[in-house]
Amino acid sequence: MSITAESMATGPTTAGRSWFVTGGSSGIGRELVLAALGRGDSVAAVARRAGDVADLAGRLPGRFLALELDVRDESAVRAGVDRAVAEFGRLDVVANNAGYGLFGAVEEVTDAQARAVFDTNVFGALNVLRAALPVLRAQRSGHVLQGSSVYGQTAHPGVGLLAATKYALEGLSDALAAELAPLGVKVTLVEPGYTATAFLSNLAFAEPAPDYDPTVRAVQRSLGDLPPEAFADPARVARAMLAVVDAEHPPLRLALGGQAENDMRASLLARLRDLDEWAAVAREVDREPVSS
Repeated sequence: MSITAESMATGPTTAGRSWFVTGGSSGIGRELVLAALGRGDSVAAVARRAGDVADLAGRLPGRFLALELDVRDESAVRAGVDRAVAEFGRLDVVANNAGYGLFGAVEEVTDAQARAVFDTNVFGALNVLRAALPVLRAQRSGHVLQGSSVYGQTAHPGVGLLAATKYALEGLSDALAAELAPLGVKVTLVEPGYTATAFLSNLAFAEPAPDYDPTVRAVQRSLGDLPPEAFADPARVARAMLAVVDAEHPPLRLALGGQAENDMRASLLARLRDLDEWAAVAREVDREPVSS
């Protein structure tokens, strides 16, 4: 499907925005689909099985398109984006929400497990970007929502590989935001903390080693003991994402939930302390003084 600035300049075919949402079958992704449809937006919801989102058709005011595809399949993703554009006439929001979790000490995680979580969380997101960005660039408008998490800013024992995928997405998005800003396309990293979804119960686990019982296993046990109030409401997370899309000047990073905010703030302060403590050593490597 050929995409040109002229073909994309006519605006939405219906009132409201047009969305392409991956991970639309459950959790935050499903709540985002529901919230967007509920206000009359058009939504293409991506799931590995179309039946997992088919129940959303006709329930709410917005136009709905169910797309069955795996974000790891680049050609399928391109076909899905093309179909959404053909259906809605344009894309206004691309929400990279597909992903899954992996828990285990860095040493314990197998090569297959590490590659699998990167294939979905990083390369799957990259497939979506490569397919959708030509549309947004041609329009000179749009908003990319990147599904990061608190683990894109900090990590604790057991989430090293999961956090690595989120850190990768954060670095990619820092560059992406700067690349797209002159073209009228916005980027926001959505960084929720623990949320009341099936994410924790769906974690894949590495085989445990006894030496990591005081750290990794202790964290694993503590996650199972978290009270209900420790989890953010996924419907409220979705509404916050709508608010960001509606904002004239949205943030590059959006921490969601008190736990996420507290953990990120502590991590940033620790980094600043290290910078201050080792500033003299850092500057000793310069050939010439660098002004502050």
